[in-house]
Amino acid sequence: MFLFAVVVSLSLTLAIVEPGPVVDSSYIAAVYEHNLILNPDPHVPLSRPAALQHMQKNLDIYEQQAARAAQQGAQILVFPEDGIHGFNFSRSSIAAYLETIPDPQEESWNPCTEPEKHDNTEVLQQLSCMARRYNLYLVANMPDLQPCPLKTDPSSCPSDGHWQFNTNVVFSSDGLLVARYHKQNLFYEKSFDTPPQPEIITFDTPFAGRFGLMICFDILFHDPPVALVEKGVRQLVFPTAWMNLLPLLDSVQIQQAFSLGANVTLLAANLRHDQMNMRGSGIYTPFSATYYHAQRGDPEEGRLLVARVPVLDPLWVGQSKGKEEEVGTSEPTSSTAKDSGSCQQESCFDPPPPEPASPVPSSSATFMSSMMADPFTFVLLNETEGDVNVCNGTFCCHLQYRRLPQTGSKELYALGAFAGTHIVDGRFALQVCALVRCAGSDITSCGQGVEEAESKMDFLLEGKFGTKYVYPSILASKMVLEHPEHLEIAADGRVSMKHSNMTDGLVTASLYGRMYHLDNE
Repeated sequence: MFLFAVVVSLSLTLAIVEPGPVVDSSYIAAVYEHNLILNPDPHVPLSRPAALQHMQKNLDIYEQQAARAAQQGAQILVFPEDGIHGFNFSRSSIAAYLETIPDPQEESWNPCTEPEKHDNTEVLQQLSCMARRYNLYLVANMPDLQPCPLKTDPSSCPSDGHWQFNTNVVFSSDGLLVARYHKQNLFYEKSFDTPPQPEIITFDTPFAGRFGLMICFDILFHDPPVALVEKGVRQLVFPTAWMNLLPLLDSVQIQQAFSLGANVTLLAANLRHDQMNMRGSGIYTPFSATYYHAQRGDPEEGRLLVARVPVLDPLWVGQSKGKEEEVGTSEPTSSTAKDSGSCQQESCFDPPPPEPASPVPSSSATFMSSMMADPFTFVLLNETEGDVNVCNGTFCCHLQYRRLPQTGSKELYALGAFAGTHIVDGRFALQVCALVRCAGSDITSCGQGVEEAESKMDFLLEGKFGTKYVYPSILASKMVLEHPEHLEIAADGRVSMKHSNMTDGLVTASLYGRMYHLDNE
């Protein structure tokens, strides 16, 4: 645990920019994992002064972190979802926290220099002045109040006559409000409304070109993240309040998987709240990752991450891919691509949709076990090395593996396959191939979450997917990410991930396919 913290500090030190000309093919990004100060009783309505007093405690921390980020040369700083106001409000109890955020596409407004233009915008004014004071682009999340009817769809107005949205706001380095995004995919958020139409929101910067916006649960759906990528956006900003769920959806695991699968940069800022199992933030590119994931028992505190990353906006760099460079990163809180394989086109989503997979006979006895509340079909890895197949219906996964010698290790591993619609805490269609360490010595423990492992493994994991949207991840012991040695996406839908020389024991290796087109069936 101590080593983990030391390495992060080293990463931040290396990311400091020396005085001199700005390199136009890279920029310095920062994300802050915030140990937020909560309203102890969010269901009780507060007065506006009381709500402002509460939010000021978090804004004071934001101010400190913005100063630290600026000292390290950051040009863009991302804060997490719910980081100013908190969560677990009712629709009525959040009222005093709401501010009406003008649409930057319709109105130019600098809250810092024009505070009198809109009433009841104290938080917007502070964030604007923060961006202006420290000369950086600033992304924060806050609740938005909008009157009805909206121009988009008057008939969908809520019964109380106004909208309440979970909202990202972006300020330029002079304090101008340049973007506003309303969260599309809510996760048990009774205080907020779903926008009547999905919003695909971007903003442009002078140092890296275009960025797109999304929030937390959005990352598992087509709109807005995939819609942004398919419009050519290669840099995404991701405020989140992510509750970790092993073995497939830990925070840093899905963050890196999306970056790799979509071939984009992802700036991910999570909350730190141990009671809700919220932790894990990072700065990811298709070539590297700088991230932080606290371990159980670590002090519950915030963490600033700063890294230089390549510009991926093709219009900015004048080519379809960014430079493969890594600055200010080190193991184990960083990983670097050894071979990015065939996925180096502008977007990994470009190939045509493949044909559905055909069944392959399993090489040994299979069994069913629940993983992430889905009925996976598993096959055990009983040998030191081997070649196994497993199918769930007509969807099949294949694994070649070699376990490295481990003194006294009796850890159980299994290869699992699932094709179907996940219906617990959200509805989305999946095809998943996953190599997992089982939690115990019994097969019923396969699919349960574990955080540590001793067994290192060389492997080739592959499946033939009926979707072009496949997100790869390798998670080692104590939430350490490993960058796949080789990724290949074939035109027929076959996806393969090869890896060896692991730094620690394998927890999960996954190819997480999203069948977006089947979500509503």
